[in-house]
Amino acid sequence: MTAPLLVELFTEELPPKALGRLGEAFAAGIEAGLRKRGFLEEGSGCTVYATPRRLAASLTGVRAATAPRSVEVKLMPVAVGLGPDGKPTPALLKKLAASGLEGFDPAGLKRRVDGKAETLFADTLAPSVPLVQGLQAALEEALSGLPIPKVMSYQLADGATTVQFVRPAHGLVALHGADVVPVTVLGLAAGRVTHGHRFQGERDIALANASEYADRLRGQGGVIAGFGERRAAILGALREMATREGASLGPEAEYAALLDEVTALVENPTVYVGRFEREFLEVPQECLILTMRQNQKYFPLFDAEGRLTERFLLVSNLRPADPSRIVHGNERVVRPRLADARFFFETDRKSKLAERVPQLATIVYHGKLGTQLERVERLRKLATRIQMKLPRGARGMPYADRAALLAKADLVTLMVGEFPELQGIMGKYYAAADDEEPSVVRAIEQHYWPRFAGDHLPDGDVSIAVALADRLDALAGLFSIGQVPTGDKDPFGLRRAALGVIRILVERRLDLDFHDLVRLAFDPYKAQTVVELEEFVFERFRGYLRDLGYTANQVEAVVSQREGRFDLVPDRLAAVVAFSKLPESEALAAANKRVKNILDKSGRSMGVDPALFSQDEERSLHAAIDRMTPVVDEHVAHARFEPALVALAGVRGEVDAFFDKVLVNAEDLAVRGNRLALLTGLERLLNRVADISRLAA
Repeated sequence: MTAPLLVELFTEELPPKALGRLGEAFAAGIEAGLRKRGFLEEGSGCTVYATPRRLAASLTGVRAATAPRSVEVKLMPVAVGLGPDGKPTPALLKKLAASGLEGFDPAGLKRRVDGKAETLFADTLAPSVPLVQGLQAALEEALSGLPIPKVMSYQLADGATTVQFVRPAHGLVALHGADVVPVTVLGLAAGRVTHGHRFQGERDIALANASEYADRLRGQGGVIAGFGERRAAILGALREMATREGASLGPEAEYAALLDEVTALVENPTVYVGRFEREFLEVPQECLILTMRQNQKYFPLFDAEGRLTERFLLVSNLRPADPSRIVHGNERVVRPRLADARFFFETDRKSKLAERVPQLATIVYHGKLGTQLERVERLRKLATRIQMKLPRGARGMPYADRAALLAKADLVTLMVGEFPELQGIMGKYYAAADDEEPSVVRAIEQHYWPRFAGDHLPDGDVSIAVALADRLDALAGLFSIGQVPTGDKDPFGLRRAALGVIRILVERRLDLDFHDLVRLAFDPYKAQTVVELEEFVFERFRGYLRDLGYTANQVEAVVSQREGRFDLVPDRLAAVVAFSKLPESEALAAANKRVKNILDKSGRSMGVDPALFSQDEERSLHAAIDRMTPVVDEHVAHARFEPALVALAGVRGEVDAFFDKVLVNAEDLAVRGNRLALLTGLERLLNRVADISRLAA
C-alpha cells in the first residue's frame, strides 16, 4: 500500500538567513533516505515546506513497507570458508550465523572470483522492512546532514537529557496517509498535531491525514507553509503596492537577498506603505537604502529615474483590521536610523578626504603587510606604473596617483565605520564635495569594481589602473606571506580578486601583459612566489572561460600557452573553435600530439640542416614549414588567429607523409638530431595560436 507521507519538525524561530537551505536539505535528506531504502515508488514527488517555526516535507507514493527482495551476501574467500575436504570451516559457519543465514545449506553457496581470490556468496531473501524503521533512519540522517550555521544545546522536559539542534524543537508530526508513524527524534514522539500562526491562527491543528497539511495550515493556522509560495506571494504584493504608489522596487538583484530573509521571518505576510521626511533625501541615497534594507528589512521605493523616494514598503507578520499602528510604529523606528545616517554624512563632510589619509596609519591591513597607509603607498606606485601602459599614459599619471592616495581614505569616516558596505561609494561623494578631478572621483568608487560575478567593470584609465593595482597588490602581498586559499577557504577573497583582474583585462580589451603586471606587483615584496600566483590566476581563468561555454579541451589548448595578453584569449579560442570544424583539424591535432610526445621524450633541437635530408618527405615538410611560417606569423602579429589556424591546414599532407615514411629516431645521431630539429620547427608552427595537440581525443 502506498500513501502520502508528511514529516514536520516544529521549532522555535529558525535563523532567517539559513531557513531556505535548511528546508531544502531537510526534505532532500528524508527523500534520499527513503528512496535508497526502497520506500518510494517510481515518480514519487517531494514538496518542501519551511516557515520561521517549522521544517517539513510531503512525499507522494510512499510504501508502508518494502517488499521482500533477493540479495546476494558476500561471505569470505573459498580457501578460508571451505576445508580441504570441501566442508564448511567454523569461520564460515560463524559468518553465516552473523549474516542471519544460520542453517543455510553450504552446498547452496556460489563461487565467483572477486578481486584476486575466489569468494563464496549466498543468495537469500531480505525480509520486508516497515516504514517506521526506514523513516527513523532517514529522519536521523536528514537531521545530521542539515547545514546548521550554529548548533544550540538545550535540555528536554525531563531536566536531565541534553540534545543539540539549530533551535529547540517542540513538536514532531509523521503521518502516512491517516496513520501516525511512531518515530522519535530530539526527544519528541511523532503525532498528528501541528500548530498555526502564533497570534492569528489556531494553536493546535489535529491533521486527519498527510494530504491536508498545507490547506489546513493556511485555512485554520493562518500560515503559508511553502517557502517558495510565501516568497512569491510577498514579491507579488510588493510589486502591486509599488505600482499603486507609482514607484518601483529597483533592480531585483539588489533586493533578492532581503526578500529571502523577509520570507523567512513571516508566516502570513502582509505589505504596508510607510513614509519618512523628504529632507532625509539630502543624504546620499545609498546610505538610506542600506540602513532601510539592512537594519529595518524595509523595501525602499524609487521613482522612474531610479531616485530614492520618501516611501518604503514593510512586510508584516500581522494582519489587523486597522494597520495604522503597525505603519506608524515602523515610521517612528526608521526616523532615528535615517537621522544617524544624516549625522554621519554631515559630520564626515567637515573634513576633506585628503586630510583623512594620515589616519590610515591606525588601521592594520595585515600583521605582516603593514597598515592601510603603507598599502596606499604601494598602490600609488603600482597604479601609476599601470597607468603608463594605458592609452592616456603619462597624462593620466597624476590622476592615478591622486586616486590611489584617496582610494582608502573613507575607511576612517563615520559612515563607512557604521556601514562597511559603503566603502568607495562614500569616498566618491566626499571627493566630489572636495572638488576632486572627475576621473579621481570615479576611480575612488570604481576601484572596488567588480565586487561580485556579473558586476560592473571600472571605466576609464584611472579607475582601471587603481582597480588592477588594488587586486594585484592584494594577490602579490598575501601570496608572498603564504596566505594562499586552500580548499573552500578564502578569507581574503583572493579568488574574487583574481577573477576581477581577469574580467578587467579581458572585457575591457586591455593591451596589457599579465606577466608584466604580476612582476610589477611583486616589486615591494621579498618573497617571490610569481609562478604560484600566476598558476592560481590561470586556474581561475580556466573556470571563467568554461563558464563562457568553451570545452575543457578548447580552454586548455589556449591557456596552457600561458598567454600574457588575456584580452586576446577569446579571439584565440574563437579561432580554435573554427579550426575544430575543419576536416584537417583532427589529423593535425593528432599529429601535433605525436610531435609533442616525441620531442618530450627525445628532446628539442634547433637548426635544421637540409644537407642531412635523405628522403623527399623530409624536404617537403621543411619546405612547407618555411612556406607557412611567415604567413602564420603575419596573421598572429595582427591578431588574425582564425586565418592563421586555417592556413595550418595546408601542411596536413606533408605532415602525414612524413610520419608515414620517415623514421625520426634514426641510428645516425646527426640525422636523428636534424629530424628532431625539423619537428621542433613544426611544433612551433602548429602552436603559434594554440596547442592544438590538446584537441586530440
